[in-house]
Amino acid sequence: MSEDLFEGVKGEDAGDPAVAYGDSTTGNTPKISSFDKLYIVLISLHGLIRGENMELGRDSDTGGQVKYVVELAKALSSSPGVYRVDLLTRQILAPNFDRGYGEPDEMLASTSFKNLKYERGKNSGAHIIRIPFGPKDKHLAKENIWPFIQDFVDSALDHVVRMSKTIGEEIGSGCPVWPAVIHGHYASAGVAATLLSGALNVPMVFTGHFLGKDKLEGLLKQGRQTREQINMTYKIMRRIEAEELSLDASEIVIASTRQEIEEQWNLYDGFEVMLARKLRALVKRGANCYGRYMPRMVIIPPGVEFGHMIHDFDLYGDEDNPSLASEDPSIWFEIMRFFTNPRKPMILAIARPYAEKNITTLVKAFGECHPLRELANLTLIMGNREAISKMNKVSAAVLTSVLTLIDEYDLYGQVAYPKHHKHSEVPDIYRLAARTKGAFVNVAYFEQFGVTLIEAAMHGLPVIATKNGAPVEIHQVLDNGLLVDPHDQHSIADALYKMLSEKQFWSRCRENGLKNIHQFSWPEHCKNYLSRILTLGPRHPAFGNKEDQKVPVNCRKCIIVIAVDSVSKEDLVQIIRNSIEATRTGTLSGSTGFVLSTSLTIAEIRSLIKYTGMLPTDFDAFICNSGSDIYYPSQSSDVPSNSRVTFALDNNYRSHIEYRWGGEGLRKYLVKWASSVVERKGRTEKQIIFEDSEHSSTYCLAFRVVNPNHLPPLKELQKLMRIQSLRCHALYNHGATRLSVIPIHASRSQALRYLSIRWGIELPDAVVIVGETGDSDYEELFGGLHKTIILKGGFNTPANRIHTVRRYPLQDVVALDSSNIIGVEGFSSGDIRSAMQQLGIPTQ
Repeated sequence: MSEDLFEGVKGEDAGDPAVAYGDSTTGNTPKISSFDKLYIVLISLHGLIRGENMELGRDSDTGGQVKYVVELAKALSSSPGVYRVDLLTRQILAPNFDRGYGEPDEMLASTSFKNLKYERGKNSGAHIIRIPFGPKDKHLAKENIWPFIQDFVDSALDHVVRMSKTIGEEIGSGCPVWPAVIHGHYASAGVAATLLSGALNVPMVFTGHFLGKDKLEGLLKQGRQTREQINMTYKIMRRIEAEELSLDASEIVIASTRQEIEEQWNLYDGFEVMLARKLRALVKRGANCYGRYMPRMVIIPPGVEFGHMIHDFDLYGDEDNPSLASEDPSIWFEIMRFFTNPRKPMILAIARPYAEKNITTLVKAFGECHPLRELANLTLIMGNREAISKMNKVSAAVLTSVLTLIDEYDLYGQVAYPKHHKHSEVPDIYRLAARTKGAFVNVAYFEQFGVTLIEAAMHGLPVIATKNGAPVEIHQVLDNGLLVDPHDQHSIADALYKMLSEKQFWSRCRENGLKNIHQFSWPEHCKNYLSRILTLGPRHPAFGNKEDQKVPVNCRKCIIVIAVDSVSKEDLVQIIRNSIEATRTGTLSGSTGFVLSTSLTIAEIRSLIKYTGMLPTDFDAFICNSGSDIYYPSQSSDVPSNSRVTFALDNNYRSHIEYRWGGEGLRKYLVKWASSVVERKGRTEKQIIFEDSEHSSTYCLAFRVVNPNHLPPLKELQKLMRIQSLRCHALYNHGATRLSVIPIHASRSQALRYLSIRWGIELPDAVVIVGETGDSDYEELFGGLHKTIILKGGFNTPANRIHTVRRYPLQDVVALDSSNIIGVEGFSSGDIRSAMQQLGIPTQ
């Protein structure tokens, strides 16, 4: 089918990056003045995030990304047409952390852009919104945040819905102002943005920052850890799957360089440069892509704040008298006290003490090159620390190596390594290096962004930078230094010596950087950013009108969702009866609603309900076809009767999940794939997967499985779909006797979130009952603010290895020790009632 898809696609667009990446706004870019009142949501879940005095370098998660997202939020809120920007992050109430990290809402000071030719108008500014999730008294490293993401999403969903309504009231529109975009930063926030985007049906944008596959390959090349050890330390497989999911859901992926796209994103199943080029060519011609979709890759370099631009006196200061005066910044004295001869040019490096930053190679290059030692001093700004013994093992090991090398080469009086500095003092550090006619150096093995290179140029410092990653393209723009092989310490030393010894070359690099730096301004970044955002197709929530709702919303105080997949039909019937009996007693009668959530079709559900002797109207809703359809039952007469019940399909929900649905093209591909899956006995082959039209629907493609023992693992099928750029979820259900393929934003978990918003029910008031095993998606039902009851016992069908799409432990997805999750042996009404009481759900 791939050959059919690309038949007739010629190579005339091969050299056009816009075609290759899908980034083309020619002819349809809205003018900046033509939009107004945008609400933008940014998500960055880890690190210590605050608006002022950022503690960059305090830990492994508080670095360039924190600075980037805060400055982006400020800059966007200062752009024309943007009404409000919310930067959603984690609330931290842990001891030994500033109380500000626990403040629910921090308004950010707006950025004042000079030489703006437009009026901002009234807006609500930029805010850091801190949402509690995970252990309340503990700061979580990014590797440990995964099991709590659904908790964040549930709280964030509540915030965004309320804020959208509030903005609508403030501007007098009479209806909610939904986010123009939800933008996830880093893999964990990519998962969160994917879930929020799907629940609200609004566009998603993603920035990966440092990609997992690239990190994995780099660590494997170092040879210090096995793949298993790397995964245990960094949760790398969970991170890679999160990035794949972000590719599935994103309309736009923002990269800082072309190298990031062609060499890093090209490693992923869900993106391939040649395929992106071909699909883009088809889209331009209005041809059929057969259900294939590729996110637009957009190159927008990170911006910098120009509030600390050097002044004229810095440019032409007295180079023969760089001594300190009493009015000079205190950080200058803190650095200069290390040096025997502070008049020498300063080589400046700003990097956290991590192996990948390659600081030890820089020290070796300096220590072993005696002409360079005679010529210059070296300053290493390696974050903030109290004591090496209190640092994490990785940082402590690097810092210990640096100090050992300083001692080995006897560099005392030539190297500064201050313990503390404030974020507000970083511009002064750049200025000091520039004042001494020094240079900035970044010799990381790979540099994703290179913001420090841009900041250095802004302060008049020439740069020596790694040739791996973003510095290559930054250098093409700024032309203010030299690129080096980070593995070659001699080339590093030679480049530094050339820069500092050849005064005319130094001056030319400095002037080039200052002349070209405007191309990396935040206004330029925001202009490019908004021009892309405004080309996205209109997507917005459709929760239905009050009069359309078929349930007595006002009287429901609790929702019980029965989502047990792992039992026989007879046991499922009894679980349904027992669940209702356990809750419909006493004061709860009539205040508790019931939802059946299953992979069954609506016809199968009708048959099942009839078998129980109950009425469909005993339920408020049916989530069927694995979350791709929602039906509401209603009685057409006053006489209770199965024959008089009608089922209303929720078309608003369908509008939420239709995003990137492959439809007929996907069906044709799956039919062709199914014919290739065979059982081999000797020389004979027998097809084992067949299209199942009877159990298919508009948004669920079903296939019947003859012999589950010969099925390929689900993760292999998911990989195949991504390689073909078919964006969907595949699930094995009914004991792997059926394969269901549904839209990327459809799931039983997402359907529950949709119902909670539509009905106005808080998720903590919902209880989900699941089995100990289940369909391929049952694990997704565990996490979140709702309560979960796991029915344990031998009545559960044993788990099948082919079901899962995970390449990592369940503990990397779900916090099984959460107080919201409880397991119970058996499924009697007493068992279920006892579990609900332990969860704080009243039953009588």
